[in-house]
Amino acid sequence: MFVTSAFAQETAPAATEGDTHSGTGVPAEAHGTFPPFDPATFPSQLLWLAITFGLFYLFLKRVAMPRLGGIIDVRNDRISQDLDQAAKLKSEADAAVAAYEQELAEAKKNANSIGQQAADAAKAEADTARKKIEAALDEKLGEAEARISSIKANAMKEVGSIAEDTASAIVEALVGDKAGKAEIAAAVKSVAR
Repeated sequence: MFVTSAFAQETAPAATEGDTHSGTGVPAEAHGTFPPFDPATFPSQLLWLAITFGLFYLFLKRVAMPRLGGIIDVRNDRISQDLDQAAKLKSEADAAVAAYEQELAEAKKNANSIGQQAADAAKAEADTARKKIEAALDEKLGEAEARISSIKANAMKEVGSIAEDTASAIVEALVGDKAGKAEIAAAVKSVAR
């Protein structure tokens, strides 16, 4: 193995009592105290703190705050414009809804009137058709009654001759001889009255 003299470790002298060594091999007394906590550096630290704070304050006052204020003003303007536009659109939407509801109410009213007119027209047509049918039925009924009365009259005319024929057949069957047609016809006419 190759080891150079620069990297070779030398044996450290034996530590004596009271010697304090830091991790770097430098004694603690060589450093002193931590500078921010050293009371000898407080005035210079306070001066630099004041200078830094003043510069930071001027930077905030002259550069950062105007920009932030401008951004906030722009956002406030944009928000107020958006709210105004939203209010305008809401009023337009409310007007559109009111117009829609008005038209819907008118349409319902018109639909009801059209439905009523259609119902009235259908009822009138039904009444007209019913009257025509009733008139046709009355006419047919009159014709049927006329036919029935003529059939009845014809039947009644023939009833007399049938009764005479039947009476002569009964008399012949009971008595055994034929009775005169004139007598039978007179007897049937007297009973028919």
